[in-house]
Amino acid sequence: MALSTQTINIGPLDQPRCFTLSEARELLPTVTKITKQAQSELDPFQFKLRRMLIADPRRKSVEARYELVVRQWADKLRRLGLVVEGLWEVDFDTGEGYLSWHYPEIRIGHYREHYQRFDQRRSLDEVIEELDPDWAHFSHK
Repeated sequence: MALSTQTINIGPLDQPRCFTLSEARELLPTVTKITKQAQSELDPFQFKLRRMLIADPRRKSVEARYELVVRQWADKLRRLGLVVEGLWEVDFDTGEGYLSWHYPEIRIGHYREHYQRFDQRRSLDEVIEELDPDWAHFSHK
């Protein structure tokens, strides 16, 4: 099995970095792995919460553990320089807008402007064809 030569840049929380498309694609397997692991940790809590009554005294404890898993997931991704938009929704900032990804998508296939909501994402191929942005062609390295 070949070892990866990818170096992952880990920084402080809430300090997004700018990505080129190739850098975002290179980091995506790591992002997917972290997200898949967090989702599997969250599944038992979601199962319990769906079956609990609102007034169940154990509910607050289960909710706190649920929130901890989500917070840890978001913190890990923020340390990689990503912008966390929602549960399993992340953005790679290009400086001009965001390359958007939502688990379980298998590739980065969407883009949105900084001022747009996550649900206003456009096809990445369409944006590249229309705008031919630098981030789609060059590396910051």
